[in-house]
Amino acid sequence: MNTKTIGMFAHVDAGKTTFAEQLLYHTRSIRERGRVDHKDAYLDSHDIERERGITIFADQAVMSYKGDTYYLIDTPGHVDFSPEMERAVQIMDYAILIISAVEGIQGHTETVWQLLRKHRIPTFLFINKTDRAGADADRIMEEIRMHLTEDACMLTGNLTDEVVGEALLESMAERDELLLEQFLAGAGDRQFWLQALQSKVRGCELFPCASGSALQDAGVTEFLDQLHVLTKVDYDDQAPFGGRIYKIRHDASGVRLTYIKALSGKLKVRDELSYSSGEGDELHEKVTRLFMVNGSKLQPVEQASAGDLFAVTGLSAAEAGQGLGIISDRLTYGMVPTLTSKLLFDDSLNVKDVLKAFRLLNAEDPSLNVIWEESLQEIHIHVMGLIQLEVLQQLVKERFQLDVAFGRPEILYKETIQSTVNGYGHFEPLKHYAEVHLRLEPGERGSGITFMNACHPNDLSIGNQNLVRTHMYEREHHGLLTGMPVTDIRITLLTGRAHNEHTHGGDFREAAFRALRQGLEKAENALLEPYYDFKIKVELDEMGRVLSDIQRAHGQFDPPQTTSAHAVITGKVPVATFMDYSTELASFTHGRGSIQLVFGGYDLCHNAQEVIERKGYNKDADPLYSSSSIFCAKGHGYTVPWDEAEAKMHLL
Repeated sequence: MNTKTIGMFAHVDAGKTTFAEQLLYHTRSIRERGRVDHKDAYLDSHDIERERGITIFADQAVMSYKGDTYYLIDTPGHVDFSPEMERAVQIMDYAILIISAVEGIQGHTETVWQLLRKHRIPTFLFINKTDRAGADADRIMEEIRMHLTEDACMLTGNLTDEVVGEALLESMAERDELLLEQFLAGAGDRQFWLQALQSKVRGCELFPCASGSALQDAGVTEFLDQLHVLTKVDYDDQAPFGGRIYKIRHDASGVRLTYIKALSGKLKVRDELSYSSGEGDELHEKVTRLFMVNGSKLQPVEQASAGDLFAVTGLSAAEAGQGLGIISDRLTYGMVPTLTSKLLFDDSLNVKDVLKAFRLLNAEDPSLNVIWEESLQEIHIHVMGLIQLEVLQQLVKERFQLDVAFGRPEILYKETIQSTVNGYGHFEPLKHYAEVHLRLEPGERGSGITFMNACHPNDLSIGNQNLVRTHMYEREHHGLLTGMPVTDIRITLLTGRAHNEHTHGGDFREAAFRALRQGLEKAENALLEPYYDFKIKVELDEMGRVLSDIQRAHGQFDPPQTTSAHAVITGKVPVATFMDYSTELASFTHGRGSIQLVFGGYDLCHNAQEVIERKGYNKDADPLYSSSSIFCAKGHGYTVPWDEAEAKMHLL
């Protein structure tokens, strides 16, 4: 028996959830087929999903077919919930991408495709809704080969009873010289060619396509059989346990459920797992309960084996992306929110209760990046878009009985430096002592904050060196221009000093923050804003309008690619000027134009001075940060401004 994890992907409204219902029905996992429009789909188990008719959470179901166990994961199709989709991608063995036979390849379809290629997930394509007026599977197949991959091959009519048809044989032979020789010689039996096709699919060299209608149940059972025949896995349940966390949830009582995919070995109740917490501490915790998850049902079990998806209790601080057992790395995710919003709630609500609720949500969706601004007494979150805010508002009401609203989303700016400087911080009120020297250098775009250590243990103990490192990573640090987070900086600890008697907890935090801030004061600071990588497809006579719009939005574009009727334009543009362009494009192209917007990282802000003035941040009035240092003389501490502090440092 094999255990396989299959992910379901699509642009919103392509029929993904309906297709999943058919698979579950035909494998007798459910007795009746639900429908999105009837609000009874098995995998849309949350009230919010049923009410809105869209998938928001990456939920899973279990089905069995011809002796194999399949974990089916239905992922969100709306761009606002892309981080939820990305967290699920990295534990999949295979993916099914559903494309509408009427609308064809849409913006989010290409985003999903690129994500699947980035993580090398073997992918099947199903051209759905062939029963609808205007459906054209052949046209969609051409679109797939033009916009997604030339390695797409049609399964329908070419794979029956495990016999590989002529068209598929040719597709394989074109891509492999050894197979070409076999093909020309008429060699190789049925099993040989089936194994060759399985290998090509698993190696992402061929992408099988099928067509049909999920709503009318046309082509689904044939596809299920082809999926079963072509998917192979090789998990080893005799090896030591290794797993990957892909989701955090909480039950109705607030108990933390950690969702894991076992990649090797077995895990039993009461087994101990080791992992690193977000703060860098090594934790050792026992699994107290273990559940198999099917839709909204949790079934207690005693053990899970390689290939299984399951949930455990007992892990208090593990996060999505974290490896467990023999897998110790932590995955990073590329779907990053570009907007920030302030939480609004009535004074009658206790801020601690609201913050506790949002910290719980933050554990489930780390991209929210919940921040408590102590000085402003405000809670801020990061979001992908307005639909996500609407869903969050509803979710908080349902789960925590809290009435909250959100301020208008604003662009999430960041700051960096463009020159190398040394920063010095000294903290010495009476009976306290710490001094820290840092070098700050511009890092590569997208590198974030990186920390290196050039300090000798004779100057500062290893424990105190690690303290400085911890403080550099413990929060997002405010820049000087707008108070937004600093990023893309290489920080090197040069040296430091403690006092045997007077150094206490928190002293190195003060000294390190002051050193960082003093360095920023001396550096050339720059404001960064998020950019989209865009791909726009329009008819030729609309190309001029689009190019003009891109220039007006302070974007850049590559030379357009044109066919006899269409133009495809790619490039980079600020999120701030282009976030609403989809609506404008749909309007003047009468819905015929398509646009794909993907987060393309941060770069220099196109209107930095305007943003700085609008933010009105006073760097000298930030209660969390000071660039000055504190020295001690005659039993009293006194403050020295940043531009005079360097001359007084004890280690210079």
